[in-house]
Amino acid sequence: MAETITVNAEGNRINHGIFRDFPLYFTDAEGRRRSVDFDVISVRRDGEEEPWHTESISGGIRIYAGSADVTVTPGHHQYVFTYRTNRQIRYFDDHDELYWNVTGNGWIFPIRSATATVKLPSGVAATQTIFFTGPQGATGKNARVSETSAGPIFSTTAPLDANEGLTFAIRMPKGSIDPPSADMESTWWFKDNRNYFIGFGGLVLVFAYYTRAWLKVGRDPARGVVVPRWDAPDGISPALVNYIDNKGFSGGGWTALAASALNLAVRGFVTLGDLKDSIIVRGTGKPFGKEKFQAGEAELLKVAGGAGSTLTIDKANGERVKSVGQAFRSAIEKEHRGKYYNSNLGYTSGGIALSAAALVALFVFGSLEPDTIALMLIPIAISVFVAVFAAGLVKSLHRGKSLFGKIMAVIAAAVGVFVGISILAVMVLTLASSLVELHETPMLFAVGGIVLLNILYFFIMGAPTPLGAKMMDGIDGLRQYLTLAEKDRMNTAGAPEMSPRHFETLLPYAVALGVEKPWSRTFETWLAAAAAGAAAAYAPTWYSGNFNSGSFSDRIGGFSSSMASTIASTIPSPPPSSSSSGFSGGGSSGGGGGGGGGGGW
Repeated sequence: MAETITVNAEGNRINHGIFRDFPLYFTDAEGRRRSVDFDVISVRRDGEEEPWHTESISGGIRIYAGSADVTVTPGHHQYVFTYRTNRQIRYFDDHDELYWNVTGNGWIFPIRSATATVKLPSGVAATQTIFFTGPQGATGKNARVSETSAGPIFSTTAPLDANEGLTFAIRMPKGSIDPPSADMESTWWFKDNRNYFIGFGGLVLVFAYYTRAWLKVGRDPARGVVVPRWDAPDGISPALVNYIDNKGFSGGGWTALAASALNLAVRGFVTLGDLKDSIIVRGTGKPFGKEKFQAGEAELLKVAGGAGSTLTIDKANGERVKSVGQAFRSAIEKEHRGKYYNSNLGYTSGGIALSAAALVALFVFGSLEPDTIALMLIPIAISVFVAVFAAGLVKSLHRGKSLFGKIMAVIAAAVGVFVGISILAVMVLTLASSLVELHETPMLFAVGGIVLLNILYFFIMGAPTPLGAKMMDGIDGLRQYLTLAEKDRMNTAGAPEMSPRHFETLLPYAVALGVEKPWSRTFETWLAAAAAGAAAAYAPTWYSGNFNSGSFSDRIGGFSSSMASTIASTIPSPPPSSSSSGFSGGGSSGGGGGGGGGGGW
């Protein structure tokens, strides 16, 4: 194909030369979008070789004629673009056809006249011709066709405005043009569908990897029967209860620290002072004797265990509180990491790496348009954020459920969110059809499926150890007991009588499990039944502060639940970072192969 383009350079929009856009896709006889090959053979200006370079554009390629270092002289110049392209002949059951957009409908300049000379193979004659002029989709007839022995010649009969073009179609007898070989058809088929092979192939590969990994290390051990109990399994500390129950620390470890401080206070080793803007942990000087302190508790006693020692939790002492918190968490994790729960992050990291490789392969070796990739990443990013939030929420609401229940809950939340956003994305893709072709929409689900698998398996890949499963059963039993109504608690066989001592002993565990308010209400109900006004008279010796207003459950429950948030609020914030897309009555101008547009630069 040789295009001769004569332009008038006025030094305005044509300074270094002109550019020509060419689509790299066409719509076949069945209405499917297919890619074409395109090779530039030469570019000439005024009969001489002209420097040229190309760049990718949405749906095609742009050829720049000229050099940024050279300014063309004003006046008329003739450019000749010679290129080779394939897959432009359409093969119907009863005829072969060339449907060609001569000029393209994307020129920013008006076109005074356009002519297309078609040389058909020897012995082949056109049985029918048709042409169209005007903007994209128009069926104007401002052109004529002349028959010659070599083939038809199409010429415009009126100037074309900017974004208008000339398109023609030539019908030839069946067999006029040799069809592509079976090998070539296969090559083209794989090329046209490589996005599906890479995208959905990657999805299958990631699914197979995660499933095999989960079957190997991610299945939970069989859980036992959960029955109410009024002590911690194996006598573990409130902090360790929080650590095991959350498969790590909840609330950054501050809930566990608050529960430990409360436990030490109940046991008489410290007192807690509740001031308006701070909490003071003060050592009582009580001898340790043969008392055993578990990991984390010893760290608190180091800073506030002796007589007169204090740990003030407020903004002014944020750095010290932060240091104590780090030491507290490190002591527990050093002793218990991997003992009760395996996160299997190595397997999850492998899945993430495999997913990243699949996505990189799709974006680099596939044929997705840059605009498609950008538009695709937006809903996917939103999906990840919302699905992680929803999956985490559902996971927390389904503590103690079976693995199947957890999987279905996570899938229901994540899929629901992802599908909803994907539908929105399809709507965006439809409305933005100038940037993205809908044939690429399935890739959104392939990529989204890969993202969804990573979210799902991130939450279910970890598994308790056999010891951890046993401890979780015990912890669930303790939670069940702490949340029982008073009448149900009294009907529990062997349950101890409620008393201030029993209440205070289990209060740190209630804080660790986030059920201090129902446990406090149970105690308040017992106090009210035990003696009139007893609730108002109750005042723990380990606490000094205002206990004179509101219901008891609100006072004690509110105090204990606010400890973690009070502690966390004193930690100084980290310093801010800086970072500076013929003949059946459907033909029109702009249809067929070829096309594109052009302009000056």
